[in-house]
Amino acid sequence: MNESDSDGFLDLVFRAARTPRAWTDRPLDPGLLERVYDLAKMGPTSANCSPLRIVFCTSEDARRRLADCASSGNRARVLGAPATAIFAEDLAFYEHLPELFPHTDARSWFAGKPRHIETTAFRNATLQAAYFILAARACGLDAGPMSGFDAPAVDAAFLADTGFRANFICGLGYADRTGLRDRHPRLAFDRVCRVI
Repeated sequence: MNESDSDGFLDLVFRAARTPRAWTDRPLDPGLLERVYDLAKMGPTSANCSPLRIVFCTSEDARRRLADCASSGNRARVLGAPATAIFAEDLAFYEHLPELFPHTDARSWFAGKPRHIETTAFRNATLQAAYFILAARACGLDAGPMSGFDAPAVDAAFLADTGFRANFICGLGYADRTGLRDRHPRLAFDRVCRVI
């Protein structure tokens, strides 16, 4: 990748990417969701624990049920997106460690340790969801993460009997850029970072 290609990619994934407020009616190919996941799953997690679980709400019924769980400011975003992902964490992720981290008994690091399970699941599922957002952008999609929703209601409506717990939701599709606001500021390096 030459420098201008690299710059274009960085614009696509970071600098020019925005959180949509509204969506176009351009359909989303379901195969693209699998392609994005296949990229995102390659990001690192501790002990390769991979606790992220995703429910893609694409049907009108699923989007309506999810919108009923969203805050008033997010309902239209859920209904307007061709897909909204429920990013959840699997609290039984450690049961898969014999397959995912086979060279040692990593399952024993978690079994019977609920606080360690919750912390690890939340941290790593959040990381994986962030990888998914960046992979979606790299594949030409827009992504609109949202915290404004009733998590217990989402768990009851979409994750009952799975052992999964909703972390956040994220609209996926193609943004209607006509209503985008100017980008909000970000904190400068010297206000956030220390090199010691």
